[in-house]
Amino acid sequence: MFTPQAVPGSDGFVHLAYELDVTNFYAGTGPLNLGLLEVFASGASKPLASFSGAALAGLLGPGKALEANNSLPIEAGMHAVLFVWLTLPKTQPLPALLRHRLVFKTAKGQTQVATDVPVAVDSTRPVVIAAPLRSNAKAVQWLVDEGPGHAQSHHWGSLVAENGRLTIPQRHAIDFFGLDAKGHAITVPSDKLASSLPGDWTGFDAEVVAVADGVVRNARDGVPDHRPLAPMEQPTEMTAEALYGNFVILEIAPHVFVHYAHLRQGSLRVKTGERIQRGTVLARLGVSGSAGAPHLHFHVASSAGFAPSQGLPFVFERFTLTGRGSEDDMLDLSKDASLDHPVGMRGVMPLHGDLIGF
Repeated sequence: MFTPQAVPGSDGFVHLAYELDVTNFYAGTGPLNLGLLEVFASGASKPLASFSGAALAGLLGPGKALEANNSLPIEAGMHAVLFVWLTLPKTQPLPALLRHRLVFKTAKGQTQVATDVPVAVDSTRPVVIAAPLRSNAKAVQWLVDEGPGHAQSHHWGSLVAENGRLTIPQRHAIDFFGLDAKGHAITVPSDKLASSLPGDWTGFDAEVVAVADGVVRNARDGVPDHRPLAPMEQPTEMTAEALYGNFVILEIAPHVFVHYAHLRQGSLRVKTGERIQRGTVLARLGVSGSAGAPHLHFHVASSAGFAPSQGLPFVFERFTLTGRGSEDDMLDLSKDASLDHPVGMRGVMPLHGDLIGF
């Protein structure tokens, strides 16, 4: 669906994120049951990666699962999308082309193989950006939630179909939740979450800043912050205005746009068309739009529009990796995060579940 671009991750490896859209065209064959996917560097006989069983299930989008026989059924005329997260050692040369082999079983038990399926690799260095947030007295670190590498997230797993084109605007998106020094996102006990207010959340009102020099291509203020965890209406269209609440979209290079969403009402300090410098305060973190709780939704894409854009990888100039965590961890006041061994990171992308400091 989109040429994968290699990006170094916080785990010390290089990653390629891309999708295979697999269609069963022939009605007479009946269902095809996919049991194996192998990925090769072009010309190699040994696979770079092999996905079957639990590994194959890990490539499926939100709510999808394998059958009991560890295969993925694709009915006649239907399709399935595989979200491939390929992990390579930094010392390994990056292949210019990937070749794929998919092994299916028909309804009659016959084996069918699709082989030599090519995917080009983009060796261009990902965009390098500065921090999108400033820590304050409360939020001293951030949980990378629904982040890169998590195929079952509502970010990477959300395909958008418009005008006959499939896109994934949020392929590398991150929800940044502010955490205190003990790794907590809230100041109220978990049994009081339903009645929490925006100010009870650690990251609320933190400064959101420009990651690079650029031009504001779209922005909106005036959408009220809503109560955390309150029921929300389903959006009627896939646009920034329908999803983001208060937002800023910043163009930092040709075909490179940074999307900041769920900003606090009344906090925007920039307007559309304004040229700004890196580090400029754009707004403050809020809970407007399709946000269950106060956080910054952040992603880099190929367009200022939501539906027409493809999500792009990026790396931060520097951040501190302080640990690993989850949504459950950040809401449990009885459990403190272990932050004893922070590691400085330069020129890499944080991954889903990372705890980081800017």
